[in-house]
Amino acid sequence: MSNSRIRQVTLGTHGPQVGVQGLGCMGMSEFYGDTDEAAARQTLEGALAGGVTLFDTADVYGRGANEEFLAPFVAAHRDEITLATKFAIERTDDPHYRGVRNDPAYIRQAAEDSLRRLGTEVIDLYYMHRRDPAVPLAESVGAMVELVERGLVRHLGLSEVTGAELREAHAVHPIAALQSEWSLFSRDVERSAVGAAADLGVALVPYSPLGRGFLTGAFTDAGTDLSDGDFRRYQPRFTGENARTNAALLEPVHTIAAAHGVTAAQVALAWVHQRAQVHGLTVIPIPGTRRTTRLRENLAATELTLGAEELAELEPIADRVAGDRYPDMSSTATVRE
Repeated sequence: MSNSRIRQVTLGTHGPQVGVQGLGCMGMSEFYGDTDEAAARQTLEGALAGGVTLFDTADVYGRGANEEFLAPFVAAHRDEITLATKFAIERTDDPHYRGVRNDPAYIRQAAEDSLRRLGTEVIDLYYMHRRDPAVPLAESVGAMVELVERGLVRHLGLSEVTGAELREAHAVHPIAALQSEWSLFSRDVERSAVGAAADLGVALVPYSPLGRGFLTGAFTDAGTDLSDGDFRRYQPRFTGENARTNAALLEPVHTIAAAHGVTAAQVALAWVHQRAQVHGLTVIPIPGTRRTTRLRENLAATELTLGAEELAELEPIADRVAGDRYPDMSSTATVRE
């Protein structure tokens, strides 16, 4: 890996300059088992030193705990980073409940709560985490625009929306970024949203570009290889027969990695960067990690170029993946496309 910092790109047509790869911070507080807080803080600092400037969180991660965890880092580096957080997914004391709210009153309160937890006066990039079709999109985006006008938010983003929804929102106010799952295993976003983003000059911020770790080869069956507190144990793609089927799909990834002397994770990330070039998109993947060793590995992937034949070998993988992204696919935008 080079010792240089990763290159910078523009987040959307009128957005800030950010590192070409960001850092997803969700796993530092929840969903992936226990976290070594000191190690996670070292990872934050290491990411910034390596040129990462887009740091991604959400109010739903740890029910606010992830935003609170990031607050000291934000305070120490406020002028150096682009801070992204999200609203829309509502949680209660019932650990199984997930609601979606897009009403203006909720949006205003969610933003103020996030600002307080993060210890900052402004959110650089504020996403609608999930779309509630029962609330007119123009009404929800209008409430987000009010936050911009009040100086509480700088740029607006959407997550897991269709191409038509992105166009509708962008007509109300410029959208800087679209965050959706995009990886060798998950290419639903290419159906309509990718084309719309390219047309509108919206940056794409892929989350889970490493397939929640499965593309790294770190585990082969979440049901047996991961701790009880890891939410991947309940992901349809990563357990039982689906996991065995999908692990076999990774053979060309490992072969290509060996040919370049890199890891499977680096191949998977390089694929996302190069796939975006095909569509004429600016892309800033946000792989999550809590360890500096994984961070260095991920950043090195920005320097890897895959050949045309290698890309062709990887092309069919997504169509052969067994199992849905989530147990209930109605929670995602794919059902509205």
